[in-house]
Formats: sequence, structure tokens, C-alpha cells
Amino acid sequence: MRATARIAGVARNTIDKLLVELGAACSRYQNTTLRKLACKRVQVDEVWAFCCCKQKQVTPEIAEQRIAGDIWTWAAIDADTKLVPCWTLGKRDGETADAFVSDMASRLADRTQITSDGLAAYMDAIVKSFGEDVDYAKLVKYYGNEPEDQRRYSPAVCTGCRKQEMIGDPDPKHISTSYIERQNLTMRMGMRRFTRLTNAFSKSIIHHAAAVSLHMMYYNFARVHQTLKTTPAVAAGVADHAWSIEEIVALLDSN
Repeated sequence: MRATARIAGVARNTIDKLLVELGAACSRYQNTTLRKLACKRVQVDEVWAFCCCKQKQVTPEIAEQRIAGDIWTWAAIDADTKLVPCWTLGKRDGETADAFVSDMASRLADRTQITSDGLAAYMDAIVKSFGEDVDYAKLVKYYGNEPEDQRRYSPAVCTGCRKQEMIGDPDPKHISTSYIERQNLTMRMGMRRFTRLTNAFSKSIIHHAAAVSLHMMYYNFARVHQTLKTTPAVAAGVADHAWSIEEIVALLDSN
């Protein structure tokens, strides 16, 4: 942002305000547009970040002043079109799971197969939002124990996984979380504030939410997927062309 301010010859606070307003405009547009989606296979997962400070550093004084500590981005991805139809920011708990799954259910037009990790909160949330009108399965992974110094800088080694059919009749061939885990990597690579072990973390939840919204807008509507040869929005039928950056910025005027 400071580099952009120097190049454009404007104040950093002006850029800061612009990004927050544009993030809100992108959220409103996607909330309206990403409806009645014909997704057949959806994968869901959560990616960790933190705001202001890590959870163990949150004091009562900090908690009174702002939202701080762990912030999880719950996201879904269509395995066929690679579209991200919805996401939710919050804690890794049942309340956020309910909000996320309810939002996802409101966007899907037909019966869908959903795959999640082993987080228990998904089961109750999916039953509340879908009832029996869903094919739901879990992919539970098992990890080995790593020494503390190695665990801090690299993920634990996956020693095995188990597929669990929970509701309906999910196709075992499509019980997978590979696409959403790759999407988690895309988020970490595309948003500097998701980079771990640095000082680039979000200081404000408003700016964190704006960054996620901007990222999802660019990913869904402007970024050409290497496998699809088009954008996820075009593949899903919610757009007729790949958007330019200028078109995304123009959402400010339309809102």
C-alpha cells in the first residue's frame, strides 16, 4: 500500500479507504450473483489466520477494544467449475459452522454431494440446513507426531485417511478435499496477510474481511484457471467473460 501510494501520488489512507469500500462492494455483488448454482460436488474447509494478535495473547483489554485472536475463513469450492460460492469469517466453532453451511445451502439449486474434513461441527450444521436432502461424507486424515521444532515450520506428515459416508449416498470416488485444500494454498499465496510467521497479519477485522472479499472476487471472476482455460464464474455460468481489474473497480460506482 505504501508503494502504491508513492507510485500514484496519493495518501495511504486514501488507498486504505478505497480498498475497504471496494471489498464491501465485491461482497455485495457476489452475495447477489452467486445464487441458484448447479454445483454437484462441493468441498469445504477452514483456513486459519489471526487478527491483531494470536489467540493466546488476547487480553481482556484487547478483547474490549476490538475483534482479536484466531480468525478462520470457512470456504466452499465447486469441484467441477472451481467456483467459490461462499465463505464466512469467524471462529472454528458450531455457531460459525451453522452460519457458513446455511449460507451455502441458500445458494445451491439442486441436491449436492458435500465433503468436509473431520470437524464435528459440520454434521449438525448440515443436518440443520439440508436435512436429508444432501449426500454428505467426511474425509478424516491422520497425522504423525512431529518434534516441536519441526511442527512449527512444516505441516505434520499425513499417515492415512478414512472416508466416512454420513448422510445420503455420496459417491466414494468423489469423497475428497483436494480442491479446497489447494484453494487454501491459493488464499495464502494471494493474500499477504495470510502469510504465517511474519508481521503481515491483519490488524483490523474490517480490513481482513475486505481483503478476503477482493481476493474471492478476483479469483471467481477475473483469474483464468489453468485447467479450465477460463474463470470459475464463466465455467459456472454466472458470467459471460473474464472480468478486468477495471470492471471490478467499477463496482464502486454501481454500488
